[in-house]
Amino acid sequence: MSDTCNHDCSSCGENSCNDRTQSQKTGAPQKEKLHKKSTVKKVIGVVSGKGGVGKSLVTSLMASEMARKGFKTAILDSDITGPSIPKAFGLHSKAVGDEDGIYPVVSNGGTQIMSINFLLENETDPVLWRGPILAGAVKQFWSDVIWTDVDFMFVDMPPGTGDVPLTVFQSLAIDGIIVVSTPQELVGMIVQKAVKMAETMSIPVLGLVENMSYAVCPKCGEHFNVFGESHVKEIAAQYNIPVTAQIPINPEIAAACDAGKIENIETGCLEDIKTAIEAL
Repeated sequence: MSDTCNHDCSSCGENSCNDRTQSQKTGAPQKEKLHKKSTVKKVIGVVSGKGGVGKSLVTSLMASEMARKGFKTAILDSDITGPSIPKAFGLHSKAVGDEDGIYPVVSNGGTQIMSINFLLENETDPVLWRGPILAGAVKQFWSDVIWTDVDFMFVDMPPGTGDVPLTVFQSLAIDGIIVVSTPQELVGMIVQKAVKMAETMSIPVLGLVENMSYAVCPKCGEHFNVFGESHVKEIAAQYNIPVTAQIPINPEIAAACDAGKIENIETGCLEDIKTAIEAL
């Protein structure tokens, strides 16, 4: 894949491209065609094998912090049945479109976002769809939405290794993933399933983020392992994951998400992950 790749194999003349060659050899599904007016340079999936560990938080923080570094960022919210990205950014408007396609909603910090909540009549309406329809919606977020000059797109994935994560891995041109975990040993075991899925799909793991890693006493500054000892280093070493990060339990982060002001948060915890992404 060249540095100028727009992830549209159907219009590409590079017959020697590794992605194209591998797809032809294995019979793997062709990548979904990006909208003709879109430009997306790099795509990073944010995954875990379990819900409630903070994938949407990490997605929001990464997009916001990369935007502060001067990059144009985007979020494709593929968690169709549990979208939380709009709430974190304080976005309640509807996506608009014309004969060319659908336009993402843009946050105060400039991040382009597409989520199912922008298309529902009421954002609290449940999405009662089966797996194939959910997967189809994610494909449309990629192919029907006009993404403008995006340097880094972050895909907030639903938990597990089912239809939607598989669709994202097979249909979108994912350049790497960030795996999110929490300290509990049970969660660590489930996260390893997501890591193995990425290995099976030949997608590199860029980093491992342990959310709710510890709490800091406001009086003495001592760290408390509320959910037990950290396993992030062990998992990273086991699977040769190059970079790790730990996000503490912080009421300010929770309050910012509830208030739709996640872009105001600078954790200082994700510097190594950001460096790994820039290295792409």
